Amino acid sequence: MKSSLKSFLFAFLLVVLTGNARAQQTAEAPGFEVEFETFTLDNGLKVIFHVDRSDPVVAVALTSHVGSAREKQGRTGFAHLFEHLLFLESENLGKGGLDKLSARIGGSGANGSTSRDRTNYFQTVPNDALEKMIWAEADKLGYFINTVTEPVLAKEKQVVKNEKRQRVDNQPYGNTMYVIDKNLYPENHPYNWQVIGSLEDLQNATLEDVKEFFNQWYVPNNVVLTIAGDFDTAQAKQWVEKYFGEIKRGPEIKDLEKRPANLQQTKKLYYEDNFAQLPELTMAWPSVPSYHKDSYALEVLANYLSEGKNAPFYKELVANKKLTPNVQMFNYTSELAGQFMLQVRAYDGTDLDKVHSAVEETFWKFEKEGISEKDLKRIKAGQETAFYNSLSSVLGKGFQLAQYEIFANDPGMINKEINYILAVTPQDVMRVYKKYIQNKPFVATSFVPEGQKELALENSVAAEVEEEEIVMGAEQEFNLEEEVTYNRTPSSFDRTVEPPYGPSPQVKVPEIWDQKLENGLEVYGIKNSEVPLVQFILEIKGGMLLEDPSKIGVSNLLANMLTKGTKNRSPQELEEAIELLGANIRVNATDEKVIISGSTLAKNFEATMKLVEEILLQPRWDEEEFALAKQQVINRIQQQKASPDYIVSNEFRKLIYGENHILSHNNLGTESTVEAISLQDLKDYYARNLSPHLASFLVVGDIENEAVIAEVKDITENWSVKNVIFEDLPAVLPPAESKVYFYDVPGAKQSVLHIGYPALAETDEDFFPATVMNYRLGGGSFASQLTQELREGKGYTYGIRSGFNGSTFTGPFLISSGVRSNITFEAVDLVKQILRNYPENFNEQDLEVTKGFMIKSNARKFETMGSKLQMLQEISNYDKPMDYALQQEEIVRNITVPEIKALAQKYINPDKMYYLIVGDAATQLDRLEDLGFGEPVLLNPSEK
Repeated sequence: MKSSLKSFLFAFLLVVLTGNARAQQTAEAPGFEVEFETFTLDNGLKVIFHVDRSDPVVAVALTSHVGSAREKQGRTGFAHLFEHLLFLESENLGKGGLDKLSARIGGSGANGSTSRDRTNYFQTVPNDALEKMIWAEADKLGYFINTVTEPVLAKEKQVVKNEKRQRVDNQPYGNTMYVIDKNLYPENHPYNWQVIGSLEDLQNATLEDVKEFFNQWYVPNNVVLTIAGDFDTAQAKQWVEKYFGEIKRGPEIKDLEKRPANLQQTKKLYYEDNFAQLPELTMAWPSVPSYHKDSYALEVLANYLSEGKNAPFYKELVANKKLTPNVQMFNYTSELAGQFMLQVRAYDGTDLDKVHSAVEETFWKFEKEGISEKDLKRIKAGQETAFYNSLSSVLGKGFQLAQYEIFANDPGMINKEINYILAVTPQDVMRVYKKYIQNKPFVATSFVPEGQKELALENSVAAEVEEEEIVMGAEQEFNLEEEVTYNRTPSSFDRTVEPPYGPSPQVKVPEIWDQKLENGLEVYGIKNSEVPLVQFILEIKGGMLLEDPSKIGVSNLLANMLTKGTKNRSPQELEEAIELLGANIRVNATDEKVIISGSTLAKNFEATMKLVEEILLQPRWDEEEFALAKQQVINRIQQQKASPDYIVSNEFRKLIYGENHILSHNNLGTESTVEAISLQDLKDYYARNLSPHLASFLVVGDIENEAVIAEVKDITENWSVKNVIFEDLPAVLPPAESKVYFYDVPGAKQSVLHIGYPALAETDEDFFPATVMNYRLGGGSFASQLTQELREGKGYTYGIRSGFNGSTFTGPFLISSGVRSNITFEAVDLVKQILRNYPENFNEQDLEVTKGFMIKSNARKFETMGSKLQMLQEISNYDKPMDYALQQEEIVRNITVPEIKALAQKYINPDKMYYLIVGDAATQLDRLEDLGFGEPVLLNPSEK
């Protein structure tokens, strides 16, 4: 990942959810608390320990109190740039740094994230590698900056710029937050610019600038080290003192003053988005910083107004006026200020003035009605479940403790914040609405498709957005092979010696129970009592496989409708019943299944299963909800047309499976097939195809198997077995020779690549060995050749991966990436070379790295409830033995270099693959003929 925006939003939401949830939990279990201990080294480094013996793993996180808010105007993006640089090399780890170490020790993959106010670096590893991680993190902080040279900086600039193109410039609505923040905060406010920075600032950054920034902010007295998991605290303290203790303290760092946005008048802006297919309205009001006393009531306000069918915005904008499929609202808090956000992506051709009028009408109704005690109870029940989910990994616990230490100056806030949340009343919610929202100025952005500015809010002015021009050969050249010397940082001991492993972890393979019912339904379960939760999945074979090709999308619409009320409950009543239990229940359809999944508090498992039974066996078939569901699906299909990532996925399916194969379709369908579907089509599909003998129920949680079986039997008692007929599918074969296909997205800032062919089903004997073979090619993230050469060596991409993706049917071998537009040919040609050479250049060292990671990472394999559920899915879906994980470990232990080479020769042939590129044809198409695979085929010539 190593990203900024998505990682930050995850961390932000995690804090909000866990905080709010804690209130309900403490109300029912006042004795609950997260235990931890803290100490501070002489140099100012703050350390937090949390012990969790449930799995033989440990999470290590280094969090620096520096984000984009500590940057200077004209030198933005530095904090995020360091998030990247700190993984590359340090004086004692050498080139490859933490990434190379991670692969050897079986880590989760060294990663990081950047926000406005902090940057963190984290990884979960088997607990025998704890000393190695402490050594490595200390090297990052105290023995790193000398290794940053001009070529290293030049290369990483290209990686970060590729990330910005991928996440922002090449995505629909990608510049929304840029426009919001530029207008919500004055120019001299540290939240005026984006975390990722600007392309110009990144390009202009000098080595001197970068070193100055590091030396100011990456110092022990501005950092928190968190260690959580199964470890000996006394030994860990000695290691922390040894490796971190002699790093010099930095200059004193003063806290920044709180600076809420002081917006004096409403601002309305519009932007014609090259990628957008639908108009989108975003509104932002100034609110409060993190942990402000009003933040808790604002969270409830956002949840109440926008979440679910009982939400006022849903009732007015979605159900009544039918302007949009959904409304999003959240209170985005940061250290210095906050902003209360509302976002509506409207249906095609909708005037955003209508949306804004509906928003105002909803606010007026809320002013009269407020929020009820029952709604508060419903919201807090869901937050309790979210809280427990946030504690399902040691890394999640570590994140929370560091967050509280930095922004609340007290890690003990993890056990105190509940009091503030519990104190929220309906009167508080109305008070903060009136204080921050009612009749207050806001920033509104209208992002509309090109040529449709008439859909923008009235009196909007054009927003200024920096557009990158595609120029061939514009990027800075660099040579990473140059010999570089630097003065080493002195130390009292030889830090080049990597610490030894500790005692080998005792891998805890979960005990699985299973039972087959008389009607053919299979039940698989794992008891897990770490948190009082249960997660479950009911899978029913079928999905798109059982659809009429002329009406693709039936199973997806059916899944959508199953949660839209039951025989005796309206959609609103069903949703409320689920939320009052602190549960969530989802239904979705895939290519091969209809799936009902969810989680609930263990004490409410029986009541939750009763609702699952209603959803499955007593659908409501509401005509109005069906019409709304069709409209929402068509909206999603229209949105996908705007996204290069969706375009490449949908077009690649067609190449892999061919036009006569059901799996060549997107299971959403097309606008025309969805329009053709009637409610009777859903009823017919339901009556013919949902059968218990095609189903399996998988459960992980704090519950006995007898209780699970009893509930599943109750569900299936009135569920009849049907004679379901699956059509034989045509065989899929690789192309006889490679061919290049191109889909034109004019002005695309990146080219999105899909390279591959139909390869293997997961049930094939070679599937897992081929996955082992692929680890060093593209499955091992920063340990893979594709990443090392295209990202680390050339700076062509933010990320690239390869893998085998089969199921019970043949699936593709796929290489996927987004590369900067002006080196499209060079990137694809380099991929082709790597594929051609891989069978020959795989060696004993590659095998050692592969085995080291795949065997050692087993210590982490069953840590979370989600990972345990995935294990049950593997067993259920592919008829794998209960101990398949141990059998796979033996395959890894025994595989040889000649066997890997044979697999590579068999399954990695660059001359028999489809090469699909989605990008700017005007600048990139013609050059691709030089790949040697003939003239590229333009897939959308009429749109060019």
